[in-house]
Amino acid sequence: MSIKKIDQNTDFQKVLSENTKFYLLKNSTTCPISMEAYNETKDFSSNHEEIPVFYLNVQESRPLSNEIAETYNVKHESPQVLLFEEGNVKWNDSHWRITKQSLEQAWG
Repeated sequence: MSIKKIDQNTDFQKVLSENTKFYLLKNSTTCPISMEAYNETKDFSSNHEEIPVFYLNVQESRPLSNEIAETYNVKHESPQVLLFEEGNVKWNDSHWRITKQSLEQAWG
């Protein structure tokens, strides 16, 4: 599975219902740090096709990004990656700490 874009709450609810464990990257389309985090996440996904990885662009999907932050009580940052497991956020990190290595370590 390669990294897949989601835009709306219905997309996110489908991801939650179909995956017990997955990554979600909250990405900015205008930030160079976000571009690097996106590239790291994409590289990770390419090397781990079995791991579900999704992303949203915060400028395009601000309501969904805010809803996720509020629902899961995780302060919004961008870029930010969240590891969901069994419907809960088990781990998250942001900015330069989003690397292939950190994603591998968090996945366990």
